[in-house]
Amino acid sequence: MKFTIQKKLKDSLGRVGILSTPHGDILTPAFVTVGTKATVKSLTPEAVANAGAQVVLANTYHLFLQPGDEVVAKAGGLGKFMNWRDANGNIAPTMTDSGGFQVFSLGAAYGKDISKVVKITDPSLMIPERFDDSDAPRLAKIGNDGVSFKSHLDGSIHYITPEKSIQIQHNLGADIIFAFDECTSPAEDLKYQEEALSRTHAWAKRCLEEHKKLNTENKIALFGIVQGGREEDLRKKSAQIISEMRVKVEGPDPRSFSEVGFDGFGIGGSFAKEDMATAVKWCNEILPEEKPRHLLGIGEPEDLFMGVENGVDLFDCVIPTRLGRNGTIYTKTGKISITNTKFREDFTPIENDCECYTCKNYTKAYIAHLFHGKEMLAGTLASTHNLHFIVSLVANIRQSILDDKFEEFKSEFLSIYEA
Repeated sequence: MKFTIQKKLKDSLGRVGILSTPHGDILTPAFVTVGTKATVKSLTPEAVANAGAQVVLANTYHLFLQPGDEVVAKAGGLGKFMNWRDANGNIAPTMTDSGGFQVFSLGAAYGKDISKVVKITDPSLMIPERFDDSDAPRLAKIGNDGVSFKSHLDGSIHYITPEKSIQIQHNLGADIIFAFDECTSPAEDLKYQEEALSRTHAWAKRCLEEHKKLNTENKIALFGIVQGGREEDLRKKSAQIISEMRVKVEGPDPRSFSEVGFDGFGIGGSFAKEDMATAVKWCNEILPEEKPRHLLGIGEPEDLFMGVENGVDLFDCVIPTRLGRNGTIYTKTGKISITNTKFREDFTPIENDCECYTCKNYTKAYIAHLFHGKEMLAGTLASTHNLHFIVSLVANIRQSILDDKFEEFKSEFLSIYEA
């Protein structure tokens, strides 16, 4: 993998670059489409590519359980297994997460309405005791060596260590993989955040060591993940430790060796909406400029501008297709609920100047009809538009930096977009 910075955004950490992988280049900043189970829900790979997506990210935990990482390996890897191809018919770039987010979603967050992004006024931030319910049902239990998972499919027990996560991801065969980490809730107290961060750093070293053993052909890039929640000291500490982390790799002569670190970095964990920009900036001011940075699980329009100007190169989020399947659709003036009565006889596209497949062929009235009739095509058409909207927005942000018009574009977009 190679990362080249083409242009920097004046007076900020933002930049435009090219991330070269064995399966093609990714023009950054870029939005990474989430295909959790080797599929982007309701969309064909061709539709995802036509929406402008350059890269797809799949979920290690889910593919480990079904169909199994060894099955994906036998199929030729994630890209070939899901037939994810570029415009020339070649296998396109892919990524896999580590399974670390499931530590959060199946552990402390299991059965609760907890998001990794909350508002400071959210009651969960005022009541940390909510997370002291050790007897509450959960599907993941954390130990210093790894995490035991109870499958949500059949109840079977699985134990994932940092080494196991890397082994699974190598079987999945993505171009970029992530170190195994512990994502914590923004409501956790400082003591637990410190404990979790120590675990994440210890796991990161083990991931790096296992990756270097397996990556003999140097085809897979490994990103380390920065954690630390909302705490400035912890975020900066984590960014410093992960960026400086190295392992020894022996050369052809037993007496010779080199030291290697992570190929890029993920900024993970949970955030309060109001101070997310600050937390991202803390990390990216420390992380090495010459390596790519990925903001995990973030994808709302206003957050994309924030991330780019604070040095983020890649974003991933399920939100475009999740909202689409539920009838919420992006427009330049904000989200609309297509099931509202006013759209039943609206025979215009979602947006007149949108070039997506949905807008070029269907009206709001037809899409509303599909949702009211509970037709499967409803989610497909809405998701197609939403994905195109978000992917195009990041592409336009990229172009605005190249054209020295970022601030103008940001101001113009956010002046009419209602979050």
